[in-house]
Amino acid sequence: MQFVVFKLSRSNYQSLTKNVNHHLMVPERPGNSIFQQIQKFCKEHLFLSTKLKKLNMKNSKNKIWFVLPLIPLAFTACKKDHSDTPVDQMGKTTITIENVLNSKPLVESGTFQGSGSPALILPGQSTTITFYAAKGEALTFATMYGASNDLFFAPENPGILVYDQGGEPIEGDVSARIKLWDNGTRINQNPGTGVIHPGTTENKNVTEVTGTDAEGNTYLSAAKLIKASLKYNGNSQFTLTLQNTSGGTTNETPLSPGVWAVSYIAGGNLLNPSPLFMKGKPSANGLTDIAEAGNNASLHNYISSITGIFTPLSPILVVVYNGIEDPLYKIGEKDRNQGLKELAQQGNAAILAASLKAKSGIKAVYILPAPTTTVLLPKIGEQAGGQVSQELTVTKGDRVAVATMYGFSNDWFFATGSDGIDPMKKGDVSTSIALYNNGTAVDQFPGAGLTQFNLAGTPLSESNPISAVPNPNPFTTLPEISGIVKVSLN
Repeated sequence: MQFVVFKLSRSNYQSLTKNVNHHLMVPERPGNSIFQQIQKFCKEHLFLSTKLKKLNMKNSKNKIWFVLPLIPLAFTACKKDHSDTPVDQMGKTTITIENVLNSKPLVESGTFQGSGSPALILPGQSTTITFYAAKGEALTFATMYGASNDLFFAPENPGILVYDQGGEPIEGDVSARIKLWDNGTRINQNPGTGVIHPGTTENKNVTEVTGTDAEGNTYLSAAKLIKASLKYNGNSQFTLTLQNTSGGTTNETPLSPGVWAVSYIAGGNLLNPSPLFMKGKPSANGLTDIAEAGNNASLHNYISSITGIFTPLSPILVVVYNGIEDPLYKIGEKDRNQGLKELAQQGNAAILAASLKAKSGIKAVYILPAPTTTVLLPKIGEQAGGQVSQELTVTKGDRVAVATMYGFSNDWFFATGSDGIDPMKKGDVSTSIALYNNGTAVDQFPGAGLTQFNLAGTPLSESNPISAVPNPNPFTTLPEISGIVKVSLN
């Protein structure tokens, strides 16, 4: 929703509200746009147009801010008929902003192995997995029970949750989360050094092994064969240590090199709660290579293909300005405390929009939410990413500024550069957009941060100058900006 902001004397307030209700709050008629209705209203109530020229007066104690909710409308819609701008220098253009990111469901993934050659994790040895996670996200992994035909260890889906119900990081022994699974592709022989690989094929689904397998072979619980310990390193980073504790038991076994993954969470739901396997379903995507032979290459290739970036864009702020420098920010300067922080941390553009409308040189301000989702979602599978459009009335010399939050960050925002966009151009102008760090919140792994506002966190304050986000950054490597945000003029 957009706002038209008028500054009125108190004596005119009641009269204005009555007239506005009469002239504006009516269904739009064909051939009579809201813009035309505003102009009609201005002609009949010239005092309002006169007052609009005084929007930038300061210390006017006898004025009232009057806000009209209109979709989508800029506060400069009212003009006297005798505009000083020649008609042949005015024009209309439509700006379109799209989230074109080809999103991925996994925020992180990787491999682990032992330190020897071959890279097995033998009884008494251990290995580690270091990863980032936000509230509600979980770590999953898979490694072969080496002395078997097709058994593997893995947490039950969605994996090992790393925060408690109160949002506090979990530390200590999490071995109880690990289970023993039958891949269902080989008939199980008695586990141990006498197992003959690969064995006899079968075609069953993945099932949990609890005490005995389908052939009657017996097993200790997974928690007695592998010890899993979780440590919180700070700033949403964890280390999981896996120790092979099977030595001296009836189920002594090496552990194979494995794979691990962490899924994004959005709207309280994991985007991929079962990236490695599904209980009761056939093994897929290379898991069989791990379960039968301890080869993690195929499954690693698969999870790498679905690991990457996922982020929505907040409702888009579009500003038309003239005769002033970029009204949103300046590289090397700290946040101006005029609303950019709220846009960069929370995706809330309303405060900045209200602040801009009171500034000299600002001709129009729009906030453009996606029609059904408010935020502009990325491409998800075959589903197109979100997009918004707005018709702009511009004159020669005008510039256009655009800003939107990198939704799964602490305080990153996409914005036009210091010179904005020339609205007289046509076509793709995405190269005008860059990614900036607002410098007001401590950074964390994008999409895996405990204090990221859009992942149910509270940002940790800092006070640094606004700067460009490097790529690669300390956490990950992003696609080209034009592969995330597309801006075009038509």
